[in-house]
Amino acid sequence: MELLQQLTFLERGVLAGLIIGFICPLLGAFLLVRRITIITEALSHITLTGITAGVFLSQSIMWLTFINPLYTGLLFSLMGSILIEKLRHIYKGFQELAVPIILSSGIGLSAILIGLSQGSTVEWYNYLFGSIVTVSLFDLLFILITGSIAFLILIGFYKEWLSISFDQEFAKTSGISVRRLNFFFSLLIAIVISMSMKVVGILLVGAMVTLPVAASIQIAKSFRQVVLLGILFGEVAIISGIVSSYYFNIATGGMIVVSGVILLLIANLIKRGKQFVSTFDVLTK
Repeated sequence: MELLQQLTFLERGVLAGLIIGFICPLLGAFLLVRRITIITEALSHITLTGITAGVFLSQSIMWLTFINPLYTGLLFSLMGSILIEKLRHIYKGFQELAVPIILSSGIGLSAILIGLSQGSTVEWYNYLFGSIVTVSLFDLLFILITGSIAFLILIGFYKEWLSISFDQEFAKTSGISVRRLNFFFSLLIAIVISMSMKVVGILLVGAMVTLPVAASIQIAKSFRQVVLLGILFGEVAIISGIVSSYYFNIATGGMIVVSGVILLLIANLIKRGKQFVSTFDVLTK
């Protein structure tokens, strides 16, 4: 604790970013295989609803001034993940409807609460697009604790989620409680979204989950390589994005996403280069 208190605001932001750069691609690899990466967009918007609700309540009710928007954001994100699973169960033949229902509801409620609250433009800008200079000691502790929980859950059920991601029917016949683990997986996504919003920003956190993995899958030869390369690309995107945003005074989340896009383009060029070399070797033999 004393060591964390000695960190400067920039060091806190970098440490928080490194944690996020590790956890997000790790989760993103499973989401990519399961083809449900869009769920991050729905949960990010419902998290924004929680943040706006926290700001509004702390401003409107005197005895609720202690409320931290990070807590309400996490609470709404967890509730959103539960609702998504409930809606997927209700619309069994049209499970994809759960995402736009939660996403549109989150946008609508956020717009109303932002209009009712008295938050400054800068405050909302930081929530939407991230800022390393606003990462407080409390924020860093929040990211450390939630990140550790997310990592332990991912590692603890790694084999089960791997089985479910590739073949749910086989997982069921193997005795794995697919529905229960899917429920916990949704809660895990909510935790990761909530912990990432301070650095990356609510509107861009989904990109941090998908872009590093989308880049890694272009050159990886196995799921393990997808995970490891995804983490590597995630950390590179985080570090380059944070450094660029600090020196050019640009939104942190935006620069992180731009760095992720550049890495994705480089990965595609590497893949095309390998394909060209392979084709050239075949033609010259």
